[in-house]
Amino acid sequence: MSGTEGADRHADIVICGAGYVGLATAVAIKQARPSLDIVVADAAPEGVWRKEGRASAIAAAAQAMLEQLGVWQRLAEGAQPINEMIVTDSRNSDPIRPVFLTFSGEVEPGQPFAHMLMNRDMIGALRERADELGIEVNQSTPIAALDRSGPMATVTAADGRRFRARLIVAADGARSRLRDWAGIRTVSWQYGQSGIVCTIGHERPHNGRAEEHFLPVGPFAILPLPGNRSSIVWNERTADAERLVKGDPFLFEAELEARFGRHLGAITVESEPRAFPLGLTLARAFVTQRLALAGDAAHGIHPIAGQGLNLGFKDVAALAEIIVEADRLGQDFGQEDVLEAYQRWRRFDTLRMGATSDILNRLFSNDITPVRMIRDFGLGLVERMPGLKRDFIRQAAGHAGPLPRLLKGQAI
Repeated sequence: MSGTEGADRHADIVICGAGYVGLATAVAIKQARPSLDIVVADAAPEGVWRKEGRASAIAAAAQAMLEQLGVWQRLAEGAQPINEMIVTDSRNSDPIRPVFLTFSGEVEPGQPFAHMLMNRDMIGALRERADELGIEVNQSTPIAALDRSGPMATVTAADGRRFRARLIVAADGARSRLRDWAGIRTVSWQYGQSGIVCTIGHERPHNGRAEEHFLPVGPFAILPLPGNRSSIVWNERTADAERLVKGDPFLFEAELEARFGRHLGAITVESEPRAFPLGLTLARAFVTQRLALAGDAAHGIHPIAGQGLNLGFKDVAALAEIIVEADRLGQDFGQEDVLEAYQRWRRFDTLRMGATSDILNRLFSNDITPVRMIRDFGLGLVERMPGLKRDFIRQAAGHAGPLPRLLKGQAI
């Protein structure tokens, strides 16, 4: 947008944040209601998402939504199905890592419960679809102020431009400024852990198997990517994680190999390792007048269950459905009483997943012998209960609970 300082841009909906949640929300609403004028404003420089080196697990329900939105068709070739998952519990020094739990990767015959996908590919496909639908995406426009006092909400960019809309969607991440300006408080704490993320290459094929190794300081996950490559999510104490990623690459690779093992042959680090502090953040409210939170602005959980991105996509599907149905009925979808339906739909599920990830991390990120004995007994019990394992797979696939239509692969 090339407007002058102080110029106003009127729209029906302004979405702040052009990550996967912000873009998917815009695409979902615009596809169902082409008459709605939607603007996406983002503070990131144009094209910075192309440098994103992380990968994510896309649950089967999220895949169904992306397919319905005309996005998955652009991603399928570069997506790696997860065909199997194993869970171990051991120490680094243990010569053998016993497998306590195994999962088949299919939630239905021929349907993997998840795929691994590079984040930059997903954001690129969403950007393409947004362009096709005529959604305006403004880059490099940091939002400096929020005003909800009038009949329309207004966000003001740092360069003086104003965006006015019936609804502002805050998809601006875990440190959401819009959430803070709206006076929405959070419950949050840090774990003293950081997640080290990188992509590695290895000699032998992974055959689509994901591995979750519970080590004393936290989980170490090996997630399959296309070819002889995997994504690593490695939890360490924050000070140790910073030392590892900033230190000698040779020492980093040695420490990585000690945890990864040699079952896939020699390994090489293919992307620069990065460390991200881990904590739990839950917004006390997901909506207020003229404002709705989505994605990490509403919730940030520990990656131990691999559900952070998929929780964000659940927000997208629920919020889009509420907005579209309200607009069809002639309702003002920016009113708090209309948005309350979105909050009721999403808050309990988010609290449940936040509590689950918190308990799992506290249970498995320690080396207390009695606790290890109890958790290993529990894992072994689940392994011998096919019905319970099927329930876990359905949870991981995003098929549990009342689902918005998009997550069932249906149009809004």
